[in-house]
Amino acid sequence: MESLLPARAVLDVSQSVGRLTSSMLETVDQLLLILPKRPDASVWRSIPHGGKLKALLAKSVPGSMPAVETRLPNKRQTLVVAGRVATNADAFDQLTAARKLVAGAMKQKAGTLGIAVVGYPEDAGERLYDVAVAAALAAGLKLPSFKAKPSPAKIKRVRLLGLARRLDLRRTMAEAKGNNLARWFTAFPPNKLDATAYAEALKALSTDCGFQFKRYGPQQLTELGAGAFLAVAQGNDDDSAAIVRLRYRPGTKSAAPDLALVGKGIIFDTGGTNLKPFASMLEMHGDMQGSAVAVGALVAIAELGLPISVDCWLAITENRTGPRAYKSQDVVTAANGKSIQTIHTDAEGRMALADTLVLASRETPRLMIDYATLTGSCINAITRRLSGIFTNRPDWHPRLKRVGRTCGERVWPFPIGKEFLEELKSDVADIKQCSAAGTGDHILAGSFLAEFVADDVPWVHIDLSASNHKGGLGHVPTEITGFGVRYTISMLLDEDFLERGS
Repeated sequence: MESLLPARAVLDVSQSVGRLTSSMLETVDQLLLILPKRPDASVWRSIPHGGKLKALLAKSVPGSMPAVETRLPNKRQTLVVAGRVATNADAFDQLTAARKLVAGAMKQKAGTLGIAVVGYPEDAGERLYDVAVAAALAAGLKLPSFKAKPSPAKIKRVRLLGLARRLDLRRTMAEAKGNNLARWFTAFPPNKLDATAYAEALKALSTDCGFQFKRYGPQQLTELGAGAFLAVAQGNDDDSAAIVRLRYRPGTKSAAPDLALVGKGIIFDTGGTNLKPFASMLEMHGDMQGSAVAVGALVAIAELGLPISVDCWLAITENRTGPRAYKSQDVVTAANGKSIQTIHTDAEGRMALADTLVLASRETPRLMIDYATLTGSCINAITRRLSGIFTNRPDWHPRLKRVGRTCGERVWPFPIGKEFLEELKSDVADIKQCSAAGTGDHILAGSFLAEFVADDVPWVHIDLSASNHKGGLGHVPTEITGFGVRYTISMLLDEDFLERGS
């Protein structure tokens, strides 16, 4: 079987400390230059050919990004792509500016991309170096391609120039590795990354990363009573569907999980018996992005060597149509004993996640996060620029929003709870899968999922409405965004949810 893992996780990044000089610029093919909104005279004096750049910048269109594109009169004819970023710009705006600058620098053949940040206070300058590296590493990923003549790499390596001191880029590199892996998996065609191939790729990844790997196939899931997941899986023409568990244990191998990551892995979603129309089905090989983000977050955690025990649970199946596919009004029983009246077979994500959440929460992690491309209702509510966030700890809402502002992957919290279950009352089962009316479906879906989480387990559900955004989002240049990896690391390191969450 061909490898389904990327050959190169992230680009090489080198650092040059000291004043920005002409000889430094001779080492790069493109220079990404970030400047304040109003650079003073000392800034221009510190940049080789600063007078020329100042004159060009004065003629630029206000608000344009890049503001200037020119070439230096050196041997390499270095392409300079310059832009102005406000010192107090928020994380999302910084990431967006960096993405646009990197795109400008990638218009010519691939080479060494230099990054220089000039004219800022030290802390602000270092943040912008970090942001620019994140954008370059995201742009450096070559997504899976099956062309006879694949396109060449866009960037070969990255070099930071003019640093006052060496930067610790471990977190940025780890987040990039996780985000790149999430986007890589999501981009595969569904005949290349079917359920069997996905499980095999995860097994190979586990070997590379030192994770424990376990696959729960249909027979084991039947024994576990996972009727909700199996209802979705029964439309497949084989027994490839599975719930996969990966374990990261930096300490004792038998340690209880501090954190559980749960991902929706619907590798292709036809809508089932309630078949989707063509336009709605076209990109449904990406309906497994929640699982890919969960894996990417796990890889980033391991890459950083965080001293926490993590379980990663992935619900992997297709949602097919056919004579064996589940139907509206079927009644099935989930692993926690709750019976479910199915209403719409295209609400399969919450069915697959229900049993997966039951299994994950049985291990009583200190925090559980699930990721899912779950509802169109969430996209309608907040667009594809943010993702919806839900929790059984409503006091967390301000902190969850703050995490998004801090890292640039923005979220908007929605309520869930027993009051919304009024719309999911069933005459024949404990709960309806969804409401036929469809109003507020993202809130009803979150409230439904909460019924499969043990009450004492702190839980966050992310409805990935920002999983795809045309033209890219933040620092990520591709339509597939891998949203959630950066957010998760920020939850753990910037807000310390494991220490102060509960």
